[in-house]
Amino acid sequence: MIGYTCVGTNDLTRATTFYDALLGLLGAKRFFDMDRGVGWGTAQDQPMFSVMKPFDGQPASVGNGTMIALLAKDAGQVDAMHAKALALGGANEGAPGLRGDNFYGAYFRDLDGNKLAAFCMLPSAT
Repeated sequence: MIGYTCVGTNDLTRATTFYDALLGLLGAKRFFDMDRGVGWGTAQDQPMFSVMKPFDGQPASVGNGTMIALLAKDAGQVDAMHAKALALGGANEGAPGLRGDNFYGAYFRDLDGNKLAAFCMLPSAT
């Protein structure tokens, strides 16, 4: 149902460097690159993630309660995403770990303050 997601940035060069490194861990590649933004994906028929300078020319800001979750293949990839985000200058919003029976996730903010999660569903114990 999701076609693509978009977060705002006030520094496209800095944001692009952050997301090139971070989304590369998921095997994502740039699908578009223009003066206002960049989009990454793993396949043309799969949801895409993008970062853009706001169309209205006003400063980008984060939405309170807004978060984008990135699907990882396993807990190791969740751990790697969280560590990479922090190494790139992102802020910790919740260390990797099990939440509930089989939801494994980690939370962080990008360089503009946008909140993201990396998560996977672990095999059920039953």
